[in-house]
Amino acid sequence: MSHAAKPAVFPRHVAIAVLLAVGCTFAGNHVAARIAFDEGTGLLLAVLVRSGTGLLALGAVVLWQRQSLRLPPGTWRWQALLGVLITIQSLCLYSAVARVPVAVALLVANVFPVILALLTWALGGKPPSRRTALIMSITLCGLLLVLDIPAKLAGQAVGPEWLVGIACAVTAACAFASGLWVTEHKLAPLAGATRSFYTILVVFTLMIGAGSAGVLPSGMVTPDSLRGWLGIAALAVLYSTAFSILFVSIPRLDMARNAPVMNIEPVATLFMGWALLGQTLEPIQLVGGAIVLSGIILLAYSKQR
Repeated sequence: MSHAAKPAVFPRHVAIAVLLAVGCTFAGNHVAARIAFDEGTGLLLAVLVRSGTGLLALGAVVLWQRQSLRLPPGTWRWQALLGVLITIQSLCLYSAVARVPVAVALLVANVFPVILALLTWALGGKPPSRRTALIMSITLCGLLLVLDIPAKLAGQAVGPEWLVGIACAVTAACAFASGLWVTEHKLAPLAGATRSFYTILVVFTLMIGAGSAGVLPSGMVTPDSLRGWLGIAALAVLYSTAFSILFVSIPRLDMARNAPVMNIEPVATLFMGWALLGQTLEPIQLVGGAIVLSGIILLAYSKQR
């Protein structure tokens, strides 16, 4: 009975097209966030708007699919922790986007599979195989090129904003990897709809609390211009659209086979950042980005096998 009720998987070319569209839409969300930040938008306000629209979209999906939001006994603490981790990830990633080129922020944050593999090992899981360790090492070498570390070591000036932005991107990667570990090891029996709803609800609630308490003095500042308002509206629409499409379609996307396609996000961000923000990367950074993406895709396929 359950097998008959399972939705049919999309043909692979359709699944890939959907994932490409979702990845590009998420990329647009980050570029729109940078536009909003450049026009004076507060960090807390941006995350609040994004989580609020995401919560509304997910709530509509849950009602449409008639999903249960009941938490099994013993899971609420881990669910709350997951929400806190995703809050940290959201704040840190947007902080990085506001300070360094968007593509660099995403490439750094996208090394979370490497961190997850090391975290799983540290917490009692299997150690990475030699092949996985080699891929991870090459990926980290590519990340050094993305950050243009050779030029920094040669004496290129490094501003405090750059250091803070990279630190925030690394923290976002660590928080997201930790959230994935909690999801896989502590919340695996929980339905995806329930887990996602409460995760975004925690993010939204914490943003309201932080804004009301004045945690960041300029965290809830509104944009200074129409361009800023358009940016914050675009990030809300793009995020909720991508999230809803992915959530509704994921049972039909054969993610075990097609998930690496989602790595189009930093590539799309690179082109959008150039077209809309005038942000460019040095050739050595582009080479590093290609190495990082290749390593992440290889890790994904290794995990499948």
